[in-house]
Amino acid sequence: MVDASEIEPKLDKPVIAVSRCLLGEPVRYDGQARPVSWIIDVLSQHCEFLPVCPELEAGFGVPRPCIRLQQKGSAISVVLVDHPDEDKTKALKAACERLLAGIQNADGLILKARSPSCGVVDTPVFNEAGVALGIGAGLFTSMCRAARPGFPIVDEQLLATEAGRVGFLIQVFRYCCRRRS
Repeated sequence: MVDASEIEPKLDKPVIAVSRCLLGEPVRYDGQARPVSWIIDVLSQHCEFLPVCPELEAGFGVPRPCIRLQQKGSAISVVLVDHPDEDKTKALKAACERLLAGIQNADGLILKARSPSCGVVDTPVFNEAGVALGIGAGLFTSMCRAARPGFPIVDEQLLATEAGRVGFLIQVFRYCCRRRS
């Protein structure tokens, strides 16, 4: 793993920002990690990693109260599960903006599925009464997509199959080549 300040645009290996919990760091809300052996043991041989965790960057701590995405009208906010009137959207957005600035030299992003900050396609979205309305992308993922169209973003569930791994790596290497040319 490398520090963002050590990344130079002309590295031989692509740089992939990866959720810290997937790298085995115990930073999840419950103090646990969700290490993915393929990322740690195989992908690390071919790519440089830039660890990210929006909730940690926001200063939410470990362990921390659970958060969720809550829809009110057309707006999505980030609130505490046990105290839905406590809005964490502003703090998490600021952290996401800092992380976006820190991954400018990254060629791809691997995030934790179902996370309110990092989920790619399957993060539950609730109404104000706590009833699930559907699923969507986490706040960090949404901000990444808006800031960097075409940027390769996956979650660990897509990487569970060989086809998912190959598809993601093709996107990463193409993105890397375009960015460096």
